[in-house]
Amino acid sequence: MVQPLQQMSSGRRVLYISPNRIGDAVIASGIIRDIQRQWPGAEVTVAAGPLPAPFYRSALGVTEVIEVRKGRHASHWFKLWQDVLPTRWDAVIDTRGSALAFMIRTRQRRVYSQALEADAPKVEMISRLMHAPTALEPELFIDAKAKADVEAVWQAQGFDGSAPVLALAPLAHQKGKSWPAGRWAELVARAKAEPRFAGWRFMVVGGPDDHLAAAPALAAAGDQGLDFVGKGDILASAAAISRSALFVGNDSGLMHVAAAAGTPTLGLFGPTEWWKYGPRGPRTAICRVGHAVGDLGPIETLTVEAVWQSLLELDAAYGPQ
Repeated sequence: MVQPLQQMSSGRRVLYISPNRIGDAVIASGIIRDIQRQWPGAEVTVAAGPLPAPFYRSALGVTEVIEVRKGRHASHWFKLWQDVLPTRWDAVIDTRGSALAFMIRTRQRRVYSQALEADAPKVEMISRLMHAPTALEPELFIDAKAKADVEAVWQAQGFDGSAPVLALAPLAHQKGKSWPAGRWAELVARAKAEPRFAGWRFMVVGGPDDHLAAAPALAAAGDQGLDFVGKGDILASAAAISRSALFVGNDSGLMHVAAAAGTPTLGLFGPTEWWKYGPRGPRTAICRVGHAVGDLGPIETLTVEAVWQSLLELDAAYGPQ
């Protein structure tokens, strides 16, 4: 995780239209720092949906976050246009590829189009969008509030943060990406019985709608469990994951958060393109159905044994010594 730099305002104004999914927002987060490379000292306004909006509250150069709530007949785009129209922008960066970007007064535009896509990691597409000379690696913008939120949740559950934590994210909101809930419980049971994980805590992370998917893993963890499901916004979850020793999750936003935090990350992949959406970073691994690019299959094909062996390998390579 790269810490934000402090810069003086230059009077430049940049509008950044963020991806709407958390995972895509994390993948594209290198744009925030690259804005300051291309427009030093710029004041950045971010337009984002309700879920990713808190992600930007302490990001480098961001002075305003406009929360865009979806309206009927795309009325949310009209409202956003009304909000940003009075400003003369130095640049508009639109990862959504919307018509809005062409209806705003600006000196420069960087707008997503399918022409930027390739069968390569999504970060490379983001870098092409920004005309960046090198890959724009994801980063997080964890602030003091997020850290305090973690302390409050952990203390309420009698945990002082002194033991290693295995973080698990058992739900992906896109259909077909979630490993079955019962297998997460089996994975936790194996970890509890494994001597190398003696004394560890098992933290389940997710959003406010993830309680049902999280329940089997939390039940298996018992008094060694930590419940971080629906306990805070995306920055609080990121702060909790950043303090974990290891992370296992489906192809989801929280998997990308874990990789960006530098937490050793194991991503589980079935029907999605692991070569494009795999966790980005040096301490990451994938347990996948397919063995070659283009080879996909149902995530239910992943066995507990396969995921368990991948977790042991991750721990051997990057876990606490």
